[in-house]
Amino acid sequence: MSSQFSLLKARRFGPFFATQFLGAFNDNLFKNALLVLLTFQAAQWTTLKPELLANLAAGIFILPFFLFSATSGQLADKVDRARLARTVKVLEIGIVLVAGTGFWLHSLNVLLGALFLLGLHSTLFGPVKYAILPQHLAEDELVGGNALVEAGTFVAILLGTLVGGLLAGMEGGKAWISAGCLLTALAGYATSRRIPSAPAPEPGLRINPNPITETWRNIGFARENRTVFLSILGISWFWLLGALLLAQFPAYAKNVLGGTESSVTLLLGTFTLGIGTGSLLCERLSAKQVEIGLVPFGSIGLTVFCLDLAFVTPAGSSGAPLGILPLLATGGTLHVLADLFAIGLFGGFFIVPLYALMQIRSSLNHRARIIAANNIVNALFMVVGALVAAGLLLYGLSIPALFGIAALFNAIVAVYIYTLVPEFLLRFVIWMLVHSVYRLEKRDTERIPLEGAAVLVCNHVSYVDSLVIAAASRRPIRFVINERFFAMPLLHSLLKAGRAIPFNARDAAGFPDSRTLADIRSALDAGELIALFPEGDITADGDLRNFQPWLSEILDGAPVPVIPVAVSGLWGSVFSRHAENGPRRLTGLRPMRAVGVTVGMPMPAKQATPDGLAQGVLALRGETR
Repeated sequence: MSSQFSLLKARRFGPFFATQFLGAFNDNLFKNALLVLLTFQAAQWTTLKPELLANLAAGIFILPFFLFSATSGQLADKVDRARLARTVKVLEIGIVLVAGTGFWLHSLNVLLGALFLLGLHSTLFGPVKYAILPQHLAEDELVGGNALVEAGTFVAILLGTLVGGLLAGMEGGKAWISAGCLLTALAGYATSRRIPSAPAPEPGLRINPNPITETWRNIGFARENRTVFLSILGISWFWLLGALLLAQFPAYAKNVLGGTESSVTLLLGTFTLGIGTGSLLCERLSAKQVEIGLVPFGSIGLTVFCLDLAFVTPAGSSGAPLGILPLLATGGTLHVLADLFAIGLFGGFFIVPLYALMQIRSSLNHRARIIAANNIVNALFMVVGALVAAGLLLYGLSIPALFGIAALFNAIVAVYIYTLVPEFLLRFVIWMLVHSVYRLEKRDTERIPLEGAAVLVCNHVSYVDSLVIAAASRRPIRFVINERFFAMPLLHSLLKAGRAIPFNARDAAGFPDSRTLADIRSALDAGELIALFPEGDITADGDLRNFQPWLSEILDGAPVPVIPVAVSGLWGSVFSRHAENGPRRLTGLRPMRAVGVTVGMPMPAKQATPDGLAQGVLALRGETR
């Protein structure tokens, strides 16, 4: 994982990372210090129950995302994003002065107003935060950059909570909290001055001050790409679930576990460590590409461990609140911590690929406003989640039962999204196969263009060649597959999810019929990536078969690059025809069997002949004929 950490040394990422880290740290220093004060000293501030105060504070903080994200998205598309970041940091300095005034006056209303303004600060910075990454990072750095941002954000949450809790417990803690917030805001402004310029894509954009019409317009930009919009729904659901968990930690620590203020930090630290670990593992598990197959994996873990958390029965305490060490010795506490770590871990697997997918598939000119739409939907989900949680708790639902309901709804949301976009589940199957059974070795895969039509011409070694090639590609591939496989129930579902094109022959020589040719050309006209297996069938002896003459007919009239691709390492596996008169060996299921995908140089279609492409694939395999 050294490559992603090297970004921290680069000026195009390091100052931005420090700025967003300090901003998140400051938000949570103030927010969590306030929550701890309101939970453990509630009588000094208000007559409301601590559980309701926690959800009220969470709702107040995220309300500005819903109200002002449309305007912030326009600003981030109109103004240089580095300059906008510096302006937001100046605003943060003023906000923490308001918070200090609230502590000095002992006014809950002023403090909640400052919390609202800190939410506004984060709202304005949000589109900058995610729109600037694709500007300053290469595509193969995007997953690592997002992972660092997500991990850094949650580490900032943890440290902010630690410092906020410590300052809240000190003599004269209110003054220390105010000073800490001010120093952090000043440091954030200093780092923001080193962020390199990030020119706006639409400097002539006219700002629409109407948040309702502009919000609807931004959501319209997001809906132009179905995968982007559904990614936004997935991200929003994660933040609803995460915000719901975080808001319950103070009351859960006090009333369920029987702990002190320090136990809140223990819960949050464990959860944060899980998210940081999951986020940073994403780059390694996805091989530096946007691997949406991790998203279903993450959602499964979120459901399982959140549901398990609902059924954990800690021993608790009927006497004095327990400190950290006595609490850890109490039955059930370690189980709770293990669940929270796992929820965070799988949350990282879930959220990082979705953010990267949203960024990479968003329109360049509308990216900041699409991210603003994401923030709007995030805020809507979290506000509704906070209100529903507060209502359920008000009517007597226990916190563990609330976790159980959240787990069940997580499963429902996941099934809904994956039904609408089967690409997620297909990539999950591909990812599971390639990363749990095989060790994929990719060579020159950057020769596959990131956009635009192209044809991949591949050798055919086994029944899983298409899955292995798809795992090596940075973009979706539409494979042309023999029509007989579409008649098999399970394969039919997978092929349909992958939008495979059935190959129907019109004659005994195997030439494609008009429907096959029309489907291929329609896909190429739409700028898609097509993959062909011109041997016509899987090799029976491991050697490359002659490429069929129908390949020329498919390539004829298709002015797109043709790229030879060689698959290796699968001959002799259970998925291949090892020998016509011999048994198949189960070596294809041996854990971490090495398989390779090597990509050759693109060539114009008019120069690509069946024999020439076959020679190209042989050369990639280090063979000659």
